[in-house]
Amino acid sequence: MKAPELEKLRRSGRISATARERCRTLIQPGARLEAIALEAERIILEMGGRPAFPAQLSRNHIAAHYCPAPGDPTEVQAGDIVKLDLGTHVDGYVTDTATTVDLANGPDSALVAASRVALENAISLMGPGASITEIGRTVEDTIKAFGFNPVYNLTGHGVARYTIHCAPSIPNYPDPRAGTLRPNMTIACEPFACDGKGHIECAGDAQVFGIKRGPLPKNLPADLAAAIEATEGLPFARRTLRRVLGNERRVEEVLVLLRKHKLLVDYQPLVERKGVRVAQTEHTIFIHEDHAEVLTRDPE
Repeated sequence: MKAPELEKLRRSGRISATARERCRTLIQPGARLEAIALEAERIILEMGGRPAFPAQLSRNHIAAHYCPAPGDPTEVQAGDIVKLDLGTHVDGYVTDTATTVDLANGPDSALVAASRVALENAISLMGPGASITEIGRTVEDTIKAFGFNPVYNLTGHGVARYTIHCAPSIPNYPDPRAGTLRPNMTIACEPFACDGKGHIECAGDAQVFGIKRGPLPKNLPADLAAAIEATEGLPFARRTLRRVLGNERRVEEVLVLLRKHKLLVDYQPLVERKGVRVAQTEHTIFIHEDHAEVLTRDPE
């Protein structure tokens, strides 16, 4: 990767990390999830980035993809375990990061530590030629050593310009079919740890959406075309469209039109069984010719 492009990626990482660290302090009983998500996106925009996907706050058995809709009254409850997942892009250069706040057992709870230490142990193996199978083995072994299970059907992933998910997958277990890391890859590693069996399913209404890739139908209404352009090919939420379209009524009309034209992709919440607690920690890492660079460390 050329130096100017790498600097955009690094800047994206600094913005993501700053938004993550500032907003994790807002995760307290009584705080509205929507307010925290909006603040994360405000920080990203204020620092000169753009949200790479809608900020998400997933509680307890919900592992990922809970994105508060406009006016969502949901508040953080005492005893919740809350995952904050956010991302930034700078000129399309994407970073993705997540942290977990455990309000029942504290910031150093065993479940949070299982996810966090698994990530650090995985990072310690990374570099050009590193075996993704062994990275997954380390994640699984670390989480099990804490007495928990990884979530087996959620994985880390590559990121690319204007792309949140691409090859390679970074499983939370030793997949024997996995390959190796190569120079110039950018990957998001995100161990999920839980006190359940470690299997998630899709459930609930989607509040995160995508546009199917490929040629668009001709003669789309101007504001619909503008809304599609505003997503920049990345996942979006109702609030993304509202910034372009100006009012919620038109947002709903545009979503109906997108579905009618079979352009809309729904990303439902990803959940374990009720009563299960899930933790997630995530960094984005760039693979150099001779080492790995973590882009989303706390800048302070």
